[in-house]
Amino acid sequence: MIKMENVNKYFGDLHVLKNVNLEIAEGEKLVIVGPSGSGKSTAVRCMNFLEEPTNGHIYINGQEMTAKNKTKLVRETTSMVFQQFNLYPHMTILKNLTLAPIKLYNKSKKEAEELAYHYLDIVGLTDKANVYPTTLSGGQQQRIAIARALCAQTKIILFDEPTSALDPETIQEVLDVMIKLAKENITMVVVTHEMGFAREVADRIVFMADGEIIEEGVPEHFFNNPENPRVKQFLSKIIR
Repeated sequence: MIKMENVNKYFGDLHVLKNVNLEIAEGEKLVIVGPSGSGKSTAVRCMNFLEEPTNGHIYINGQEMTAKNKTKLVRETTSMVFQQFNLYPHMTILKNLTLAPIKLYNKSKKEAEELAYHYLDIVGLTDKANVYPTTLSGGQQQRIAIARALCAQTKIILFDEPTSALDPETIQEVLDVMIKLAKENITMVVVTHEMGFAREVADRIVFMADGEIIEEGVPEHFFNNPENPRVKQFLSKIIR
């Protein structure tokens, strides 16, 4: 579903991604981990051209993504959940969820609302349809943001550290929703520091450091028998 081929990204003189090569299969749950500043978020943002690579190639479902075709490809294939919730504060939750299906995907109001209620049920917040985002906790707002991504009905959902802005007591409610989604036939790419989630959900874990992928493997290998000393050092600090 996603292929990155020799992708580099510079911000000025800062070389953030260095010849990144990565393939993600349809339905795969890929988790990207690593220290802060390793290029994880930039990598996932390049997957839908929120950040345009300086050079290299990105393919979505076999089609190369370019600056010219990115809008069409992203709408057809990819949704994203960000660190911040990015909900419209002046709109009810229902309006937040139905806006894109009506405006971008040509759904009728009835179809869009049926979709919204379906996904609100999945994230456990059907009773919040007619309230405004500011009345919700951070965890609830992020669950709404996940429902909004699901309303696009794309085959790929990218998650860029979806729990990093949450209070500790609300993190698990968001992870529980993501664990539920992982059982569906959705391709998920998740940048996270939540190692328990990575161990439970990932088909494959990718470790990035200094803009490069330095190790990848199934969770059992990654956590129990990592090969790279940098990975061993990282895990020793976060897993006691």
